[in-house]
Amino acid sequence: MMKAFSLEGRAALVTGSSQGIGLALAKGLHESGARVVCHGLTERPVDFPAWAAYVPFDLSAPSAPASLVEAAFALEPGLDTLICNAGSFFDVAFLEMTRERWDKTVNLNMASVFFATQAFAKRLVAEKRGGCIVITSSTNGFQAEADSAAYDASKGALVMLTKSLAVSLADHGIRVNGVAPGLIKTPLTAGLHHGSDPGMVEHYEKKILLQRLGDPEDVAGAAVFLCSGAASYITGETIIIDGGLTTGQIGRR
Repeated sequence: MMKAFSLEGRAALVTGSSQGIGLALAKGLHESGARVVCHGLTERPVDFPAWAAYVPFDLSAPSAPASLVEAAFALEPGLDTLICNAGSFFDVAFLEMTRERWDKTVNLNMASVFFATQAFAKRLVAEKRGGCIVITSSTNGFQAEADSAAYDASKGALVMLTKSLAVSLADHGIRVNGVAPGLIKTPLTAGLHHGSDPGMVEHYEKKILLQRLGDPEDVAGAAVFLCSGAASYITGETIIIDGGLTTGQIGRR
């Protein structure tokens, strides 16, 4: 392994890492040498990896993002890496969307990211240390999907927030980048990849250039790269990880 890709001596907090993409990101960081603090909505799962510290918080609560960061620093004072991965989908059809669902989307998918990164950056700036932040957006931040208006808007906002934070934090030695997964096999897409609608899976596989749905591990490599010294001259970028889903206009027959 090239030293530039090593995370030895580093410490990271990964939000939304009890399962799915977040857990794969945490495992990728750990395998690259980092100490990792994981986070989930509920208490630590019984079979959770022993190598990870774990903190439960409902990040939709206003004070929770800063409290989570504070708890993570208490566990790992040398924390220098933050991956904001927590988020979910609460949409219904646009004409049936409620303010409650909109606020739930904004609070978790957008506000929690903003205030977690702020709390993290304040600590690093106070200690005069550099670091890096990676924000998980989505291909929905670039292309719209039916009945996903609030989710699409939240993920598009994260793409711009990544750029804006990169501008705000560059002088403090903190890099900010993002990953935008496409169709990944996670609990959020379980109804699709478990074969409830084989025709829909076939439809997407024809549209995806690499002809398959992604696995959570497919996202981890890009995130580890962005956190590593190999990406030391990259900030403000979002890497789309979708097997080519958003590249081709038509797809196969």
